Amino acid sequence: MVVTDYQGLGTPGVHTYMDREAQGRAVLDSVRAAQRLDALDLPDAGPVALYGYSQGGGATASAAELAPAYAPALKIKGAVVGAPPADMNKVADSMDGSAYGAFFNYALSGLATAYGIDVAPYLNAHGRRVTNDLRDNLCTTQALAKYPFLNSRFLTVDGRPLTERLKRAPWNTIVAEQQLGRRRPAAPVLLSHSALDGVVPQQVGRTLAADWCRQGATVRFAGNHIPGHIAATAGTSSEGLPWLKDRFAGKTAPSTC
Repeated sequence: MVVTDYQGLGTPGVHTYMDREAQGRAVLDSVRAAQRLDALDLPDAGPVALYGYSQGGGATASAAELAPAYAPALKIKGAVVGAPPADMNKVADSMDGSAYGAFFNYALSGLATAYGIDVAPYLNAHGRRVTNDLRDNLCTTQALAKYPFLNSRFLTVDGRPLTERLKRAPWNTIVAEQQLGRRRPAAPVLLSHSALDGVVPQQVGRTLAADWCRQGATVRFAGNHIPGHIAATAGTSSEGLPWLKDRFAGKTAPSTC
């Protein structure tokens, strides 16, 4: 098993949180690096699987989409994608002002870093303090504890939520570039998503599955009713691990397309 830190975590610079391509490439690069470590005694071209939830679900989805062109030599048997934030606009609207509002601020800083945008002019003094603190000092559990129900309209100079800015240039183009579902994964995918996810709406996952299906991918959508974004990781693991076992056993991947 290999777990990537992503760009800006464990390496210099700001974490490019929610940058679709950076996260997908990091996943694939980590697999290729692991296969080349002599101490692990892994086969250079052995079968692999991808697995991720939430941010990791988005990264895994991106990796599955990028693999045919970026890492064609990897023998990916399947990808388990849990609660993927595939549509940035819908996820931002859901998160802003919620218990997970700090994560929207993470995304703003991450994409601003990736695309070289200074967000300071959008923010009032309080907004700059909060944004800098989240970006530089706080991991996820710390962020949720310190800034619960963070609403971006209290952080801006004009009192308008930052979700509105995502719909205007240059952010609308940046957000569009993060959209998942525009490239067909070659490997089969299990997409798991709770109907009671209060952070990433289940419809976002359903739409991603449908987009992949239209392109001819092999996708099984597995919904559940586990309450809460974090608790629903259990649903992804209970569905995903047996599904991966079957992929390694050479069984035909089921599809709900």
